[in-house]
Amino acid sequence: MQPREFIGSAIVPGGAELTLYRRGGDFMIVLDRNELMSSRMSGSEEALANMSCERLRGRTAPHFLIGGYGMGFTLRAALAALGQDARITVAELVPEIIQWARGPMAELAAGCLDDPRVELLGKDVADVIAAAKGRYDAILLDVDNGPDGLVRPENDRLYSASGLAAAIAALKPGGVLAVWSAGPDAAFTRRLSQSGLAVDEVRVRARSNGKGPQHVIWFGEKRTR
Repeated sequence: MQPREFIGSAIVPGGAELTLYRRGGDFMIVLDRNELMSSRMSGSEEALANMSCERLRGRTAPHFLIGGYGMGFTLRAALAALGQDARITVAELVPEIIQWARGPMAELAAGCLDDPRVELLGKDVADVIAAAKGRYDAILLDVDNGPDGLVRPENDRLYSASGLAAAIAALKPGGVLAVWSAGPDAAFTRRLSQSGLAVDEVRVRARSNGKGPQHVIWFGEKRTR
């Protein structure tokens, strides 16, 4: 097997270290021995965008917030599915993630960060949500491997009852909160159901060809009344 090539590392606020590797044409972002992201597995991140867009089909000039750029799979899928009147705000806290997207992974990024519909914020998505009231048609969260996080304890606030209340307040009526997770989380499912959203839990495969491990996406629709 071809050995992994070290490309770079980044310290996440709070102290965890992310490492970018390349093996042939594939990239991996690793925390300790956990592979958080891989360019080989994009299907569930693309589904996060595509299924959200389907739920909001017909909206004029929708405004999406994506929490966590990662390798850009969700952003690129959203740009492909949405019209030219859409706006997408991307909140990414770790500057090296964006540097890697514009540098060694520029071919994978395919110019998505330079699309005129995209606004990039170097901020914690929790702070972006807290500052918004009725602003977004959709909030897509792919932060820290899901509600049972690995990278940063502060991310837990996104998935707490108060974090969900902030996300609901930031949505327009009928808007959608979509949360990606590497696996199921019964406690989070209960918390989301108790938040007042109309909840749909979907299992999706990690790879775009329908293979690989199963990931989970929760969709919560803000009620109009």
